[in-house]
Amino acid sequence: MTQLLDVRKMRILEAIVDDYILTATPVGSRTLSKRNDIELSPATIRNEMSDLTELGFLEQPHTSAGRIPNERAYRLYVNNIMDSAKLTDDEAEYIRNHLNTKVNEVGEVIKQTARMLSGITNYTSVVLTPQMKRARLKHISLIPVTEGSALAVIVTNSGGAMNTMLEVPKGIGQRELEQLASLMNERCAGYRLDDITKTLLPLLQQEVGEQADTIAKMLSGIGENIEKQDVEVVGASNMLDYPEYADANRAKSLLHELESGDYLKKVIKTDDGVELTVRIGNENDNPELRDCSIVSVNYSIGNETVGSMGVIGPTRMDYGKVVAVLKCMSESLSNVLSEMDKDR
Repeated sequence: MTQLLDVRKMRILEAIVDDYILTATPVGSRTLSKRNDIELSPATIRNEMSDLTELGFLEQPHTSAGRIPNERAYRLYVNNIMDSAKLTDDEAEYIRNHLNTKVNEVGEVIKQTARMLSGITNYTSVVLTPQMKRARLKHISLIPVTEGSALAVIVTNSGGAMNTMLEVPKGIGQRELEQLASLMNERCAGYRLDDITKTLLPLLQQEVGEQADTIAKMLSGIGENIEKQDVEVVGASNMLDYPEYADANRAKSLLHELESGDYLKKVIKTDDGVELTVRIGNENDNPELRDCSIVSVNYSIGNETVGSMGVIGPTRMDYGKVVAVLKCMSESLSNVLSEMDKDR
């Protein structure tokens, strides 16, 4: 795409996107001619803008109006600025200092991250909690509910908790469940939940003898749930600050989607090995989010990716700032969680 544009056209396109992000109004040639970084006459700029329109990067809302960038322009803009987006030293230090505040629970760190991310960008932030499989068992309780089912209450060393319904063989009562829970607490405390459901299963089965099938079913049920993640959403109402969502029905539909946790989990997740993902407008498969852009990034504990975070805003998003903030917050959150994991 970039081979279609020479250096001058690229500089003018970037200036139009920058100006439109700030003002949300069509950009004219006279406005651009006053910029210090574009030393061209209004007539020359008009000719270049006309070429950019014919090439499919700009649109003209009205005959007498200036130009506005379209999704194709935003995609080229994002691809071009992605590597150069950086925070100032003071901004980066602010994020690191605030996320380094002593907090004992992973859940509170995630909430703090979501609040900071929304506050700094003034968009909607979405942060997925770390997958429970990475957490280490502190204590488990097994509570009979009905014949054939029990509630497992799992507390992790990081302060997280998970409740999950388990299938148990008929005839297993409160006494047997307490014995199994006691055995698991004795043998498995301090181990990762995914290690318990895989590596430690044969050892536990040997110890429980005739209850081997029971422990297998229980751990299978736990294993199905430790892949799940909760989602923290902050700043959905921030979207109402932007003129793109001045229409009440449009705003209502958008806010409804932003309250859909299951859908947000899917769009915020970033593939392993991918540093950062930007979806612009129609690149989103949900019709209600096709006027939005979604930027997301992974975070890790040690060398293992455990969760994702992202920002949702209008396609007229300040991409440079969002990309830089997400990169810094991902690094800071990863460092904080890795230190917490070492201390457990």
